Amino acid sequence: MANIASALLILVLAAPAAYAATTYTVGDSSGWSTTFGDYTTWVSGKTFTVGDSLLFKYSSTHTVAEVSKGDYDSCSTSNLGKTYTDGSSTVPLSTAGPMYFICPTSGHCSGGMKLAITVVAASGTPSTPTTPPVDDGSTTPPTTSGSPPTTPSTTVAPPPPSKSNNGATSILYNMMLGVFLVFGTTVALMGQ
Repeated sequence: MANIASALLILVLAAPAAYAATTYTVGDSSGWSTTFGDYTTWVSGKTFTVGDSLLFKYSSTHTVAEVSKGDYDSCSTSNLGKTYTDGSSTVPLSTAGPMYFICPTSGHCSGGMKLAITVVAASGTPSTPTTPPVDDGSTTPPTTSGSPPTTPSTTVAPPPPSKSNNGATSILYNMMLGVFLVFGTTVALMGQ
């Protein structure tokens, strides 16, 4: 019995911490607006992972639309993808790869209301963020293979868990550790 308790304790201590999904508020407290400035700078240093989400907060004069890279580059509103209009829109990041968003209100995209991110796959190992696409004024020729162009990656430390989940995860982990320690001690004492 003592060997079983010891094995369980080792498994608990060796188990990796679960990934805590993060909700990123686009533009932080400024939200999705023409007065924010540079969304490319806002993206810098963030790692967007499958399972995370973007929260767009905006006034009734704005909209959020998913678009292709070509439409993002040219601020074209002729082929809008999924469009959000409720003023507080959560966009789940469900697949890895680049994502592009614009405000299709006339003049807003060309005024800076455009966001490009790259979502990385979630895994048991630390995420390797990729540099988000940069709007340098040039356009990339469309690919005919159906797969999006890849972006070079840079390895950096993974982001810390979401502040809202960090305390709960720590408490749960400590409770599980305590239960197994008590169980192991009880089994060891019973074996004597």
